[in-house]
Amino acid sequence: MIKRLQRKFVLIVAVCLFIVEVLIIGVINIINIRSVNSENDNLMQMIAENDGKIPDFFKHDDKMRRQPSEPEDIPKKFRNNFNEETKYQTRFFTVDFNKNGDVCGVNTGHIAAVDSEQAVNLAKDVLDSGKTKGTTDNYMYSVSEQSNGKTVIFLDIRQGLHNKNRFMLISVLVAAAGYVITCVLVIIFSKRAVKPVIESYEKQRRFITDAGHELKTPLAIISANTEVIEMTSEESEWTASIKNQVTRLDGLVKQLLQLSKMEEDDVKLVFSDFDMSSAVEQAAQPFEAVAKTREKTLLLDVQSDVVMHGDENAIKQLTAILADNAVKYADKGSQIKVSLTKSQSGRHALLSVSNICAEPPKDTDKLFDRFYRSDEARARGDEKTGGYGIGLSIALAVTQSHKGRIECKVDGNTVTFTARFRTAKDKEK
Repeated sequence: MIKRLQRKFVLIVAVCLFIVEVLIIGVINIINIRSVNSENDNLMQMIAENDGKIPDFFKHDDKMRRQPSEPEDIPKKFRNNFNEETKYQTRFFTVDFNKNGDVCGVNTGHIAAVDSEQAVNLAKDVLDSGKTKGTTDNYMYSVSEQSNGKTVIFLDIRQGLHNKNRFMLISVLVAAAGYVITCVLVIIFSKRAVKPVIESYEKQRRFITDAGHELKTPLAIISANTEVIEMTSEESEWTASIKNQVTRLDGLVKQLLQLSKMEEDDVKLVFSDFDMSSAVEQAAQPFEAVAKTREKTLLLDVQSDVVMHGDENAIKQLTAILADNAVKYADKGSQIKVSLTKSQSGRHALLSVSNICAEPPKDTDKLFDRFYRSDEARARGDEKTGGYGIGLSIALAVTQSHKGRIECKVDGNTVTFTARFRTAKDKEK
């Protein structure tokens, strides 16, 4: 149990940490990509607004020495993002077209990777596409409308792409390293983190185990004394009641000890391939007579040749618990159905037990808790049902020990318990 709690804690922390790191990496890279793209868009806009050129930025020391004939300041949005070095760092080229669509100017002075002929061909391809903005190869392009025609501006974005890819790679590597280191630390300190929970659970388990063993002796003495009383005097309703309660308490103690052992993995289950169809039939058939004595009908609908890999006795116990529960709480004159079928894919076996109940349970998620009994069940009293509120907890433990799932669904007045297991063939895969 300690190792299982520790593994579950580590798994939860690892999954949460992975989700958080993915979100952080994603957000950081999205912000970086948008920042680079925004900078490229501003650069393209600045070139378009300055007739295919990058304007001269005044140095901070030169601003006080400007002459009246010098051009006005660059717009603030450009001054905040670019400087006097931008003109020499940016690689771009432009192609001008007149109103007739003829080339009237080519500027490749700011780039070495493209000659005039290549620039014209790229520009014509852009105009033929009908797009005014986009990317082609390693260039971002923009078509600017001018008074005498159009100007197609190409901006070399290879360095930006390289920086984005490098930033993404570095962020992923750093996050991966941090994730591994954190997971290692979590594994190292997880036992200490779950120690309070483990101690609380251990105290509860020890109490149940110790109390169960301590109750066995007084129960045996009470039962023996009752038999002596009946031998020395005649049997009465009081001695019968004592014997009945002793039997009930003895059954409760046995179920508590069994549940405690199953949750602690002290019960050694023997797993092997077995005929689940036969096991379910053998476990459910005895309840046909029990149901009949209570004016109810139990029907079996078991698909043949359902083979499962697990502990046959444990599955029989599960079937008996569900069938017994249905017989207890089904309405008089109603039908109880025990069915075993394969899923459509054939990978799972579905064991279902359904019954009709005038007052179905409301909190189906709590039915598998220890000692949980609905208000309606409490109103009927233990004497009628003979239940302890532990049977379904054992059913849950059996299902979980086989890596299966069990659930309860209520449809109107019909209550259905369904346990889902993987078949033997699927386990082999």
